Amino acid sequence: MMPTELLSPGVFQMLAALLVPLIAAGLWRNVYMAGIPVVAFWWTLGLTSGDNLTVELFDLTLIVMRIDDLSLIFAYIFQIATLISIVYAWHIRDTVQQVTGLIYSGAAIAAVFAGDLVTLFVMWELTALASVFLIWARRDAASFRAGMRYLVIQVGSGVLLLAGSIIHYQANGSIAFNFLGIGTLGTNLILLAFAVKCAFPLLHNWLQDSYGQATVTGTVFLSAFTTKLAVYALARGYPGTDMLIWIGATMTAFPIFYAVIENDLRRVLAYSLNNQLGFMVVGVGIGTEMALNGTAAHAFAHILYKALLFMSMGAVLFRTDTIKGSELGGLYKSMPWSTGFCIVGAASISAFPLTSGFVSKALIITAAAEEGHWIVWAVLLFASAGVFHHSGIKIPYFAFFAHDSGKRVKEAPINMLIAMAAASALCLGIGMFPDYLYAILPYQVNFIPYTTAHVITQLQLLMFSALAFTVLMWTRIYPPELRSINLDTDWVYRRLMPSICNKFIVLVSTAYHAISSVAGIRAERAIRTSFHLTGPQSALARTWEIGSSALWVMILLAVCLVLYYV
Repeated sequence: MMPTELLSPGVFQMLAALLVPLIAAGLWRNVYMAGIPVVAFWWTLGLTSGDNLTVELFDLTLIVMRIDDLSLIFAYIFQIATLISIVYAWHIRDTVQQVTGLIYSGAAIAAVFAGDLVTLFVMWELTALASVFLIWARRDAASFRAGMRYLVIQVGSGVLLLAGSIIHYQANGSIAFNFLGIGTLGTNLILLAFAVKCAFPLLHNWLQDSYGQATVTGTVFLSAFTTKLAVYALARGYPGTDMLIWIGATMTAFPIFYAVIENDLRRVLAYSLNNQLGFMVVGVGIGTEMALNGTAAHAFAHILYKALLFMSMGAVLFRTDTIKGSELGGLYKSMPWSTGFCIVGAASISAFPLTSGFVSKALIITAAAEEGHWIVWAVLLFASAGVFHHSGIKIPYFAFFAHDSGKRVKEAPINMLIAMAAASALCLGIGMFPDYLYAILPYQVNFIPYTTAHVITQLQLLMFSALAFTVLMWTRIYPPELRSINLDTDWVYRRLMPSICNKFIVLVSTAYHAISSVAGIRAERAIRTSFHLTGPQSALARTWEIGSSALWVMILLAVCLVLYYV
C-alpha cells in the first residue's frame, strides 16, 4: 500500500514539523523546512479525485481523507503559501514560530481533506492552537492580549462546531461533512462556527486585532489559512444559502470606511482581507457552478496577493520598526524592490487586467449578474473601487511615497525578496494565463475574462477610483494619517465591557466583603452554639454551609475577572 493511501499530506507536514528542533538552526534547517511543503505538494499531485480514506473509531466511520476537486485546489494553494511563507521567514531563528507555522498550515491542509465533522473539528482546533503562537511570538504585552482574545474566539468557534456536530449526529445519525444547509439547531451552530472563523460582520474584530499584533512572518502565515479554511468549509457545507449573499455583500462594503481612516498599515490590510472574504462568501451564497468556481479561484488568488502585501509591509516593519502610515513615506528610495513587489500586490488585489485578481473576481461578479442579484452586483462594483482606494493606492502610497519621512534603511533581506518575487510571479502569471487556474477549479469553466467590454469597464472603474483619491488628497479632504487607534465594533469589548466589568467587580467586591464580615461574625457564633448544643458533627455541617456561600461569591468574582481580562 502506498504512503499516500495511509496518510494525509497535512498530517505528514505536521509530523515532519516535529523534527525541526532536532536540526541545528541555519542552512540545513531552512532547506528541511522548505522541503516539507514541496514533498506534500508532490504527494497531493499524486492523489486521485474521488478516492476516500476511512477509519473506524468508537463505532464511527471517519472519512479522514475525502479527495475531490474542491479539496484539491485548496490543498494546492495552502502548500504553495506554506512554501512562500517559510522562505520569507528563513532569516528568523525562532524555533517556536518555525514549528507552529508548519503545524498550523498542515492542520489547515488536513482540514480541507476531512470528510467528516469529527476530523474537521480536530483539525479546526489544531489550527487555532498552533497559530496563536505566531501572535505571542512577538513577546510583548499587546501581542499577548491580542493572542488571548484570538485564542478564546478561535477555540470558541471550535466549541460551536463540536456542539453543532453532536446535535446534528443525534438528529440524523451522520457525521459526514457534505452539504448541511440551515434550518436545524445543529447545522445553524455549525454555520455560526464557520462565521466566526470567516470573520463575518460583528464577529470580525479578532482579525484586525491579531493580524496587526503578530510577528512580521507570523502575519503572512495567518493571512493564508484561517479565514480561507472557513471559506472552504462554507463552500462545502452551505452553497446556495441565500442569506450568505447579503452577509458577503456587507463584508465587501463596511471595511472600506475603516480602512480609509486606519493608520496601522497592517490593520488596513486586515480590513481589506475582510473585504475580499466578502466576495468569496457572496459566491458561496449564490451557489451556482460559476459562483463556486469564482469562490475557489478568488481564494487561490487572494492568498497569493494578500501574502505579497503582508510581506511587503512586513519588510517595511522589519527595517523601520514601524508600520504607521504617519511615520512612513519616501521608502522607495532605499527599498525599491519591496516597492515594486508591493505595487504588484496592490494591482492584483485591485483586479487590474493581467493580474490574478482580475480573472478570479470577474467570475463572482458575473455570476451575481447572471442570477439577477443586481443590488449585490452594484455593491461588489463599489467594493472593487473601494479596495483599490485603500489597498491599491493607500498602502503603497503612504508606505513608499507620500511625504518623505527621511528614513533611509537597507532593502529587505534576500529571502524576503525571493518570497515576494515568487508571489509576484504567480500573481502576474495567473493573470496572463488564467486557463491554468481555471483547469483545476471544481467545475468546468466556460468563461472568458478578457473581453473588450470587461477590460474597459474594469479600467474605467479603477481610473475613477484613482481620480477620486487624487481629488481628495489635493483638496485635503482625505483623512490624514494620524497617530491613533480607530475602533469599530470592538469598542464593545475594549470600552463598554471593561467599563461594565469594572463596575460589576466593584459591586461584587463590596458585597463580598460585607457578606464575609457578617458571615464571619455569624459563623463564629454559630459554630460555638452548634458545638455546645449538638456536638462537633453539626458544627462542621454548619461551617460547610457558610463556607459554600462564600465560595460561590469567590467563583462569581473570578468569572468577572476573566471576562474583564479577555
